[in-house]
Amino acid sequence: MRRIGFILFLFLLALAVLAQSRERIITIEAPGGQRSGNLRMGPWVYEAGRPGGVIGRVKDLEISATRATLEAPQGKTMQEAEGERVASFEGGVTVRRDRMTATGPRLVYRESNGRGVLEGGARMRQEPRDKESDPVEVTAPRMTFEVDTNISTSEGGVALKNGRQEGRSQQVYYEEDRGLAVFTDEKEVVLIRRREGKGDLVIRAREVRSLTEEKRLLATGGVTLVDGDITTTGASLLYNDNTGEATVLAGRVGNQNVPARSVNAKERAALSGNALLHNVNRSQVRVLAQAPRLPLGDFRKLGE
Repeated sequence: MRRIGFILFLFLLALAVLAQSRERIITIEAPGGQRSGNLRMGPWVYEAGRPGGVIGRVKDLEISATRATLEAPQGKTMQEAEGERVASFEGGVTVRRDRMTATGPRLVYRESNGRGVLEGGARMRQEPRDKESDPVEVTAPRMTFEVDTNISTSEGGVALKNGRQEGRSQQVYYEEDRGLAVFTDEKEVVLIRRREGKGDLVIRAREVRSLTEEKRLLATGGVTLVDGDITTTGASLLYNDNTGEATVLAGRVGNQNVPARSVNAKERAALSGNALLHNVNRSQVRVLAQAPRLPLGDFRKLGE
């Protein structure tokens, strides 16, 4: 009986993998343009006489460009290779999905993993969900889009702007559905909140996770918050832009115990403890009697 159940499980798993593989198959057309190449073995070359005239579609992702090439692995026909082919788009490439639009000079899409890589200087903009929200804008040398999960990953020196906040790091993971941005950098993530009259607010950390629509962020791995003359440091930080409150906690970073500490250089005053509440709107810091628990679940990536 167990053997039958196991065989049924493998069968259902194979069906799920097959269904996912079918969803990754790309279709390309060039209305008013032309397609050339070996009909059976490929590669197929699509060309249009106007920018954006070649259109590729896979699941809910649409790719437009001036030229595209669809290739099969050597020795396989184009039909046999469905699920293994590679599509290359060139010339003013635009990627669209729901509220997201990205542009760049070249994109390579692989059916085998359902990922499209936009290279050569990419820009992405996601329109706000409502009037109360801000657009998310990302610039990077390279962006990868997943058709299975509506996730993009930008690499190579990334800048993400959302309203008054701008983050910079080597890599940014972004979930379009939730508006979750995860900044990571081997050296340091830098997040800047623009302010008028008081100078910019600066947060530095090893990793920063930001819920862009909710205006909340979690910084970990050793953090520094610079608010004019006040510098607050600790192991982790939870910041709510709606209230202007940052909770800075002591903790362990690597092999060291890091205290929560705040120094006011102008007044030559310092505070320290297990938890500090730093109000950036009032430029005030106080010690909390009890350290709150960080809402780590709110900031988890898909699948974590």
